[in-house]
Amino acid sequence: MGTAGDTALKSAVADVGNAKEASVQMTEAEKRASAWGRDQMRGPYNPPGHVVLTTHPRRGSPIKIEWGADSAVKRGPVIATVTSQKLRNAIGTHNGSYAVYRSIAIAAGKMDPHFVPDLHNTAPPVNIPPNPAWYDPKRIVSMDPWGHLTVSSFKDHLDKGVDVRPTIAITNAHIQMPELVEAIEKGRLVPDGKLLMKDGSVCVTKAAIEHVWHIPGVAERFGVSEATLRRCMFEQTGGMFPELITRSDLEVFLPPIGGQTVYIFGPADYLRDPTKTCTVRVHDECNGSDVFGSDICTCRPYLAHGVEECVSTAQNGGVGVIVYFRKEGRSLGEVTKFLVYNARKRQEGGDRAETYFHRTACVAGVEDMRVQELMP
Repeated sequence: MGTAGDTALKSAVADVGNAKEASVQMTEAEKRASAWGRDQMRGPYNPPGHVVLTTHPRRGSPIKIEWGADSAVKRGPVIATVTSQKLRNAIGTHNGSYAVYRSIAIAAGKMDPHFVPDLHNTAPPVNIPPNPAWYDPKRIVSMDPWGHLTVSSFKDHLDKGVDVRPTIAITNAHIQMPELVEAIEKGRLVPDGKLLMKDGSVCVTKAAIEHVWHIPGVAERFGVSEATLRRCMFEQTGGMFPELITRSDLEVFLPPIGGQTVYIFGPADYLRDPTKTCTVRVHDECNGSDVFGSDICTCRPYLAHGVEECVSTAQNGGVGVIVYFRKEGRSLGEVTKFLVYNARKRQEGGDRAETYFHRTACVAGVEDMRVQELMP
């Protein structure tokens, strides 16, 4: 970053500091009126300054993103936080659809709009280092491969007060499924006390991943122009993100959709070892079947079988992976999904396999919107 960039960065960070200081210097009555206090505070959200409907390239961030660069320093951090508008170098914001709940918490006076998370001790418990695919702008287009290394890779920015946030979080856990107990009872799986326990619980590494789209790369995946993609996303979200139109210089977008969770069975290091067997199931969310065992869906048995195969592979020296996408109802949503259920049940001749997708298209206008092109 050059001298001009350093100056702009210092100015933007100073603006954030001044806003925080102003909120600290308020009287208790003023805090209550502005709703900038803690949970016990109530009152109208009354921030200083005017409403910014959109931004323009001339007000671009001094921190640039070079998608596919061969190092974190060259690539630069994705800054989609709203604590400093001047530093934002991406469209949208963090937490997907949950960002709306954050706005409600701030409006209700339960959260400080200038809050910056303390990321101490949040680093991954396993090492997932850079992979050559990270350096190819066409290989990964729908997630930030550096998203779990925020604290280490962008420490300099964090130390300067830049609000950089992870888009991937990794932790260790145990999962328990009754189907695994059954697999043990029938002899298909044998507890080893390390990966698989006698009670059927399994040790896993799991990663929560937010969508981070490189717009030019996504457009290329679908074989459309970037201009077409930007306009459709702007119009079909009710004009939710004006910067898709006004900021062609911003190439990264955090869409307000559900992310994905990756469950790793066995050593995570094996994922980059071509000599190891890797069993993978990509599973799209089906709340009715996966959680509640709904009789009209048959998704959970596929998920359970995938988990059992992942455990078996890991026990035999390989590694297993379950990718759980939040794409309810083939990305059509549960309301559409349940409407289709009704249409299928009530059609002449009853629910039939040959009309499955036809009835979906009659209600949704399309048979499937999972768009596998968005695989990272």
